[in-house]
Amino acid sequence: MNLKVIVEPGEDGYFVAHCPSLKSCWSLGKTREEVLHNIREAIDLYLEPEPLELIQSENSEVVELSI
Repeated sequence: MNLKVIVEPGEDGYFVAHCPSLKSCWSLGKTREEVLHNIREAIDLYLEPEPLELIQSENSEVVELSI
C-alpha cells in the first residue's frame, strides 16, 4: 500500500506531516527524517485494528489483503 504524505515546515522550526487519505493522522519531528519516521508510525497505529475486531466467529472469518 502506498499513501501520500504531506510534509511542511511548522511555525516553531519543526516539520509537520499528515496523510490526507487518513483523516486526523498527523505527526511532527525536529528533522525531515524524524517526521517521516513518526508519520509512518502514526499510520501503522491508525490502521491497526482493535483486538476485538479480529475475533473470528462461526459467521465470520478474518482475511488479510494486500493493497
